[in-house]
Amino acid sequence: MKFAIVLLTATLVTVSQGFLATRQERKAFADALEDPKMRALLEDHMITSTKYEEKKTLRDLGVQNYNCPGLMGKSKTVPTNVNSVRPADINVVAALGDSLTAANGAGAQDPIEVILQYRGLAFQIGGDKGLENHVTIPNVLKKYNPQVFGASTGIGTVNVWDVAKLDAGVPGAVSGDLYDQAVDLVAKMQTHQEIDVNNDWKLIGIFIGGNDMCAYCKDGATPAAHSAANFAANIGRAVAYLQQKLPRTIISITGMFQMQMLRQVDSNQMFCQALHLFECGCESDDAFTNQQMQAASQAYQAAQMQLQNNGTFESDTFTLVIQPFLRDVTQPPLTSDGKVDLDFFAPDCFHFSQLGHAVAAKGLWNNIVQAVGSKTTNYDLSNEATALACPDPNCPFIRTTKNSANCAPYQTPGM
Repeated sequence: MKFAIVLLTATLVTVSQGFLATRQERKAFADALEDPKMRALLEDHMITSTKYEEKKTLRDLGVQNYNCPGLMGKSKTVPTNVNSVRPADINVVAALGDSLTAANGAGAQDPIEVILQYRGLAFQIGGDKGLENHVTIPNVLKKYNPQVFGASTGIGTVNVWDVAKLDAGVPGAVSGDLYDQAVDLVAKMQTHQEIDVNNDWKLIGIFIGGNDMCAYCKDGATPAAHSAANFAANIGRAVAYLQQKLPRTIISITGMFQMQMLRQVDSNQMFCQALHLFECGCESDDAFTNQQMQAASQAYQAAQMQLQNNGTFESDTFTLVIQPFLRDVTQPPLTSDGKVDLDFFAPDCFHFSQLGHAVAAKGLWNNIVQAVGSKTTNYDLSNEATALACPDPNCPFIRTTKNSANCAPYQTPGM
């Protein structure tokens, strides 16, 4: 056990390089793991948690026999308008984001494995297992178009093409890093012959904000570096680059969640509390109250919504849609006896497990085919039986602001 603790200490310090913004914070994290009390918490966490007593099959969530009769074919001719794109018309999927897009720890059975990026399980972009065994956006889209390209597979970092493909997410990323990810993504699309940049319809997912919020309470400058205005501006800069370089693209942004919810997850997990002190300083800062964290999260949400509603990213071949299924979620997933369902989370109680990714993917997909203005905003993370939605027969397209307001002008025949 002592050797395992030493190995885990070194590994978690390495993991911290992806979470923590400054050299001082990384040093503080390393120093904490040298502390006997922290080591004792870690050892107790590994011994007492049933997850780490022995290797076992992790819970997951798939969907059997998914079928939407009459709604799963391509358009009769390739759409020329972004508001007339059926799910089967999507040829390319991609994603930007942080460690939740890289899927750190999604398949981890112990804290050491949280360092691994299980990109094939990522809810926005993963392509492992197939829909019957694991829900992701690409796995759903493959039921509409088996040739959809870009899904990540396996375990590895962003610079390993055979793993990451078009998953540009980087652990530790904040909104200010999205522009560089967008540049990287465009370069990959332009250099791979599988992609016709000008003619393929593309669905690009973005999920960002957790690491911004983890630093929000530490801002001292004016204007604050992690303000809602800067958060939205950073996202907008990345999206503007994508708009310039990638015609025929739908940007699907998973809206910011309410970070104070995480405090319920680690309330009885001493090791997770200690680790979160270094993974997410503001989540562990008692001076940053739940009310303040909620207000900050909601400010981020409102700023994101402005990106959708201000019309900047609207054209015949490009659009941006916020998917707000997490917006009003204020409690973590629960077991039948009302306890926090830790199977939803990786062993650090912070990242999603493969089950968490699958549940999130179902909520995201359902939002994608729900009309703007009628999207679920309080998705039940505890209900694994929630149905995987089909497109609306009266508007069988990926929903946009315009086809949600009036679908009639965009109706086109399907196959």
